[in-house]
Amino acid sequence: MRRIWRHNILFYFANLSGFFYKAPVNLNYWYNFGFIALFFLVLQILTGIFLAIYYVADYNIAFGLVFDICVEEHFGWWIKSVHTNGASYFFFIVYLHMIKNILYGSFMHPRQWLWITGALLWLLMVFTAFVGYVLPWGQMSYWGAVVITNLLASIPFIGPDILMLLWGTWNISDVTLKRFFVIHFVLPFIIAFVSMIHILLLHEYGSTNKLGYTTPMDKIPFIPYYLIKDLISLIVCLLSFSWYCYVKPEFFTHVDNFVKANHLVTPYHIVPEWYFLPLYAILRSVPSKSQGILLVALFILSIFLLPFVSKNAIIRSGSFRPFYIFFAWSLICICFMLGWIGGAHVITPYIDIGHALTNLYFFIFFVCIPVVCYFEKLIYMSYILRFKMKK
Repeated sequence: MRRIWRHNILFYFANLSGFFYKAPVNLNYWYNFGFIALFFLVLQILTGIFLAIYYVADYNIAFGLVFDICVEEHFGWWIKSVHTNGASYFFFIVYLHMIKNILYGSFMHPRQWLWITGALLWLLMVFTAFVGYVLPWGQMSYWGAVVITNLLASIPFIGPDILMLLWGTWNISDVTLKRFFVIHFVLPFIIAFVSMIHILLLHEYGSTNKLGYTTPMDKIPFIPYYLIKDLISLIVCLLSFSWYCYVKPEFFTHVDNFVKANHLVTPYHIVPEWYFLPLYAILRSVPSKSQGILLVALFILSIFLLPFVSKNAIIRSGSFRPFYIFFAWSLICICFMLGWIGGAHVITPYIDIGHALTNLYFFIFFVCIPVVCYFEKLIYMSYILRFKMKK
């Protein structure tokens, strides 16, 4: 009978939704960010579909059409505000979710594929947000696309071909805007599909906790216990989100983006959205375009390699690993400082600080953390041997 239930599709989707999922009894509010991120993903897809009904990917009318959606269409201002501010909140929640996993060691074996799918989701979010940022066809959107896409030309051999495939012509034009619109519309559904795989892997291996260790006896049903806890966190998050949507709807929008794109006038200071700033700071930390792209690719690769760089640890949670937790917080602080540098002007001393922070990040990640994990393993193994000898 149990085997029949396992192959029943209704039971499968019920288990996927959390009805039969059991979680550790000592999960704190750090573990609510995954649920909140899923909510904002659904919110972004729904509001994006409504905006796509009225949006036209034509560089002659795209900028004015965004304004018309807010003024002429019923609740258009609300849908546009929720979609633009929701992107910032989505990234903010995902970043908090990643920080929790780094601190509690949730990326370690056997959950390394759970972390890799999460890193893939983040990378897809970056591409989706970048092409979506171009669609309003404002001054900052246009020149941000010019600066970032031109970097692809420095890739050896295939760079110019990739740039031509992305642009569609010899420069950013109406054809480019149409291609970006199609990419921006399709990628969220790919993100939703990868999210389902991410949730399946979570249910396969189960959730971790602050202690890093659980037994089957230490688990309780996700519904209703943790569902209520998630809903409380979601309500608190939506209260602050509503303040930005109703009171400060353009808080996360750069002032130059209220001006229509003009290829003859370059903004004084080109700066991307805040969730791209660490990558932007690493990109401009070296004068060479090819080296900048290489460093950004290495930064993205480091996120995927985290389970393999920190694989020697015996104890999972950072709560019992003071040396690891020191370097983990150091990496997090460096990313915050790189975000500050990415928004600053390209002058001294910001250039030198960004260069130093970039070198420090890679040194800590590829040198300090593997060494610390190795020596922590030796220390804990010596404690275990001493305990056995005393027995």
